[in-house]
Amino acid sequence: MYCNQCDIPVCNICIASDQHLTHKFLKILQILDEKKNKIIQKQIELKETVYPTYQDIASDVQNTMSQLEKEYGDLSSDIIKHGEDWHREIDKLVKKLKSEVDEMKNTQLQTLQKHLDEIKQAISNMEDEINSVNVFKDPNDLSKLFSVKFNEDKYKKLPKKFVLSKPKFMPGKIQREELSILFGTFATSSLTSVKHGYSMKKPQKSPEAGSSPPVKQLLDEPGTVTTIDTGYAVLFNVACVSDKEIWTSGGEIMKLFSINQGSLVKSITTKSGNTPIDITVTKSGDLVYSDYCRSDRTVNILKNEEKEEVIRLQQNWRSDSICSTSSGDLLVVMRSDDDKQTKVVRHSGSTEKQTIQFDDEGKPLYSLGFCIFYKYITENKNLDICVADSGARAVVVVNQAGKLGFRYTGHTPAPKNQPFDPVEITTDSQCHILVADIYNDCVHIIDRDGQFLRYIQCGVAQPKALSTDTNDNLFVSQYVNTQVKKSNICNEIDY
Repeated sequence: MYCNQCDIPVCNICIASDQHLTHKFLKILQILDEKKNKIIQKQIELKETVYPTYQDIASDVQNTMSQLEKEYGDLSSDIIKHGEDWHREIDKLVKKLKSEVDEMKNTQLQTLQKHLDEIKQAISNMEDEINSVNVFKDPNDLSKLFSVKFNEDKYKKLPKKFVLSKPKFMPGKIQREELSILFGTFATSSLTSVKHGYSMKKPQKSPEAGSSPPVKQLLDEPGTVTTIDTGYAVLFNVACVSDKEIWTSGGEIMKLFSINQGSLVKSITTKSGNTPIDITVTKSGDLVYSDYCRSDRTVNILKNEEKEEVIRLQQNWRSDSICSTSSGDLLVVMRSDDDKQTKVVRHSGSTEKQTIQFDDEGKPLYSLGFCIFYKYITENKNLDICVADSGARAVVVVNQAGKLGFRYTGHTPAPKNQPFDPVEITTDSQCHILVADIYNDCVHIIDRDGQFLRYIQCGVAQPKALSTDTNDNLFVSQYVNTQVKKSNICNEIDY
């Protein structure tokens, strides 16, 4: 038993003693269940509220750092560019002053050259006159002697002299402070902390959910509630619309069935006439299907009985599977036409928002895209993205940001001792991940951290497609006889 006043477990001897007289006793198993529930709720709060908040904060800090790098890089580029502008202007000014110096020099040289030419001409004339006198030196020839005339007076008047004043450059004084102001300044930046800058992230909830989901316990043996005969030759996919209706696909005709009555509600043919590779249902209950055909490469939505194209895949890529998320986005597994690449792409409408393809070391997260190995995708309630990768014989789980969380590669011994071959995947309100293992005739249930919980067998050989409703009932399709079985796999813990 458990003493409520003393808050300790007690035995029969303690109960009979005076120490716990008039105290109220509770069953210890009840207290254990309550404490387990509190621990689970605190774990859920830590993992779905506090932990994602810190992830968002880390992402915000990284974004701020990236922004800081960009802003300061732009600032440095602006300063360098302004410096280059100044260099160009200084080069222009230097070129202009040098041109003025050359022009001044040439003008003065021309003046001096002209003056020099005049002096040389006078020298030449004087030489001619001096030489001509030699002819008339004979004193006996008086007529010639009297005819000699000198112009020495003309030359005695010496030419003017040009005095050069030394050319001088008078540089402006460089005042560093003034130069800094003239060049330009920038406003200083600050990095301040705000105490209440972040708020706690709210956990994602479905519209039907209350303040926190009830804790449920997995049943050792699931109970079959109902069986739906689909009439397909081969049944590929199932997707719950609600607790009352479920979509199925196994050919170009997709069928909506009433769950309780097992009757056909309506049938819809794909726009291209091809078999859809996968189907999913949006939060508002609209059917979405992906077309695998190379000539089509589209993802379409059925609204008010009208088929609308939502996504057209890029050339050389085609879809494997699709999943509608709690935020209204679509997750699409894509493979390249050459089967050498696989990636998960998040779309908001027709817009690509995120691509998930490689881990932190640059290695592919998923196996190659060989057509014999399909990959099915779902979003967990904690927003993890879970892919059943049959080519890798693994379940690959990444968080909302695309960072690898874990790989689950099966649990030994398997019911039929066959290699783990995951073909379909779904989740429940407890963040359990359920994986159809077709050759072991079972469904693996693992927790959000990838820990194996148990195998369940729903009376289905070669289980293929999986889906859960809001009450965590599991729908399993049988690949061979194309039946869908609804099974109750857990009970809510009653306190």
